[in-house]
Amino acid sequence: RKSKITASRKLLLKSLMLAKAKEEWDQEIVDKQSEKERYLSERITPLHTSGLSLSQLQDLCRELHEKVEIVDEERYDIEAMSGMEGRKKMFDAAKSPTGQ
Repeated sequence: RKSKITASRKLLLKSLMLAKAKEEWDQEIVDKQSEKERYLSERITPLHTSGLSLSQLQDLCRELHEKVEIVDEERYDIEAMSGMEGRKKMFDAAKSPTGQ
């Protein structure tokens, strides 16, 4: 059986498909970055520190530090819970006679 398409034509089509895929991938990266920036600009208010006294800056730092601690604790709890679930599933799978 002879191929209906020549090798050079096949190579050209492959290179065109790869170029199109790269172009779409690059556009997807740009879209994701702009979506991330849009989301962050909606969720995070700008931090205004100009004109604040030393005590106001210290209070702001304490407040931000408390918020960071809360987020870190929540993240740790979520990671610990997901890790426990994963270990429990593996343990249950090892105990079951079918292995599932």
